[in-house]
Amino acid sequence: MKKLEYTFKNDTLFKMLFVRYPNLLKQLVSELLSIRLESIEKFVITNPEMPPEAMGSKFCRLDINMIVNSRRVNLEIQVQNEGDFPERAMFHWAKIYSSDLKKGGKYIKLPHTIIISIINFNQFDCKEFHSEFKPLETTRHELLSEKMIFHFLN
Repeated sequence: MKKLEYTFKNDTLFKMLFVRYPNLLKQLVSELLSIRLESIEKFVITNPEMPPEAMGSKFCRLDINMIVNSRRVNLEIQVQNEGDFPERAMFHWAKIYSSDLKKGGKYIKLPHTIIISIINFNQFDCKEFHSEFKPLETTRHELLSEKMIFHFLN
């Protein structure tokens, strides 16, 4: 049997599928974020364009960026562990979180920003396939803000 050259682990195919069928993406996001599908009133893919490069080449905008009920959501798939994935995820979060703030704007108006990373490697030493991170005080475990959330799915 011939091995498939491209699978849905390929970020180009991944994005093509979900941009072409946004209802599938909406259902996936609903499940991943534990949001009832019917409660999603606003669902917009903010970067539906596809890169013109050939399959297999690297392009920096293959993530799927969305607005889900006024929250910014970034979904990406990562196959290779390049040793810097947490930093990469935080960089993407920071760019998305701060992108709407205009000069003189109010910080309180910055959007809830969620990063969902589907990764094809074990980032964490645990049995669970889903890890969720939020900024917590290390002793009291007091939540600093609901505006920073990371989901990693191994």
